[in-house]
Amino acid sequence: MKVFNNVLEMIGHTPMVKVSHLDTGPCTLYLKMELMNPGGSIKDRIAVSMIETAEREGKLKPGMTIIEATAGNTGLGLALVAASKGYPLKIVMPDKMSAEKVNNLKAMGAEVVRTRSDVQKGHPEYYQDMAARMAAENGYFYVNQFANEANVAAHYQGTGPEIWQQTEGKLDAFVCGVGSGGTLTGIGRYLREQNPKVDLVLADPDGSILEPLVNRNETVEPGSWLVEGIGEDFIPDICDITLANKAYAISDAEAFKTAREVLVKEGVMVGSSSGTLIAAALRYCREQTEPKTVVTLACDTGNRYLSKLYNDEWMAERGLLEE
Repeated sequence: MKVFNNVLEMIGHTPMVKVSHLDTGPCTLYLKMELMNPGGSIKDRIAVSMIETAEREGKLKPGMTIIEATAGNTGLGLALVAASKGYPLKIVMPDKMSAEKVNNLKAMGAEVVRTRSDVQKGHPEYYQDMAARMAAENGYFYVNQFANEANVAAHYQGTGPEIWQQTEGKLDAFVCGVGSGGTLTGIGRYLREQNPKVDLVLADPDGSILEPLVNRNETVEPGSWLVEGIGEDFIPDICDITLANKAYAISDAEAFKTAREVLVKEGVMVGSSSGTLIAAALRYCREQTEPKTVVTLACDTGNRYLSKLYNDEWMAERGLLEE
């Protein structure tokens, strides 16, 4: 039995589970169980990669304050790393994110700054602009996952090779979303190097600008969506969107319904972004005419959405609860 020296050593090498009780057409669909990372999400991987890279490069020195703009999970990953290494941490988060994420961050010692979710990049209260400004004014280390190459490296060196090994190289399609773009770029590049014919499928919230760009090369105005952590109103610097050769726009209703169904039928409690990914993966699988091996991500634990996605009253108020 392996014993770890600290929680950071436990990040990665997550198991994969077959979807057995949902209609996957002629395909076999696997969930990469990223919710089993110690911080409960895939973002643990990039948190340790970005911080340790900054330390090696001399950008982050002992005693400095770390600041990041995040939908929550990167913040929780950073909180793990910051606590382990003794750094103060500030998190700037849009106000639509769940109370569970905020309370979790505070419990882990992070200071949380809430800002508006109804403004776009370039507005002074847009969460990324606010974090960058606070960093510049106070001498904090701004992680900036959206432009940090160590984000991509975490997936190129870790998650991608794990998926390839776990499927024994018999992978036909990988389905993911874009928040910062590190997952698509890092895993996508690695998988395409192993097999140029692997389908890289984007699962995008309805209202995000990315699905129209991938499918129709169409530039649209961003809308709004309730799913947390994925979907964009701009293309992040590290996101190689050209890797995606197909995309699905998934409504909030379909994402939440799928997540709840995965819990009831598969016993896996996932968050709202995973609902989007699994819904897109199921659509892809059902469209196929021959057997394929498909992998998507159980990105984070559904325990962070008990007040929203798994709350019947919250769902009913928004017209998202089926009769």
